[in-house]
Amino acid sequence: MGRKTYSLSAVAVAATASLSFSSADGAVAFAQDTIADATAQTDAAPTTNAVEVMPAAPVFVSEEVVQPLAETDEAENTPNSTQASSLRELVGIVDSDVQLSEQMRCLAGTVYFESRGEPLAGQLAVAQVVINRAEDRRWPASYCGVVYQRSQFSFVRGGRMPNINTSSAAWTRAKAVARIAHDGLWESEAADAVYFHANYVQPRWSRAKTRLAQIDTHVFYR
Repeated sequence: MGRKTYSLSAVAVAATASLSFSSADGAVAFAQDTIADATAQTDAAPTTNAVEVMPAAPVFVSEEVVQPLAETDEAENTPNSTQASSLRELVGIVDSDVQLSEQMRCLAGTVYFESRGEPLAGQLAVAQVVINRAEDRRWPASYCGVVYQRSQFSFVRGGRMPNINTSSAAWTRAKAVARIAHDGLWESEAADAVYFHANYVQPRWSRAKTRLAQIDTHVFYR
């Protein structure tokens, strides 16, 4: 019994020694087999079971995006000084049949009542005075406010404008001149004027003002 036990023990010791000496190689081989099995399983797995969602890469626009606008002939229909060689020609080009706003009617009415018998340059200068006053803090900030200001224009009676003969050529010209002045289509000889009077009177205030021009029977000041 003792001898047999010895033999078995010897075998066990030999096996243990053999395992100890080959443990490193076995571990490497085991690891290689494990990796190979995992790779085989991954390759064999159906691709439809694993869908990877990646966020879309941002796209940056380096240039301004401008939406094209439809072309119109509005600019062609708008008169300007380059389309006329004289103020008279420009008055003939301007469309005076359009409906006037209240403010434009006040401006055209002043041209009509104050200067309809004057040359076109004189009518334009009168319109310019109204416009200049409306842009000056010393006067009301609208054409009608300027025209109806107390004791400023002799044609205004009781805060009202007299009736206009709207079928007359004088009214047609007055409307055209008012638009030309309002849109700045022609430079007036009295561009900076805020006062004017007839040349047959000599008001006191004129002595303290700077005379700019005389157009027919009107003298203009600033």
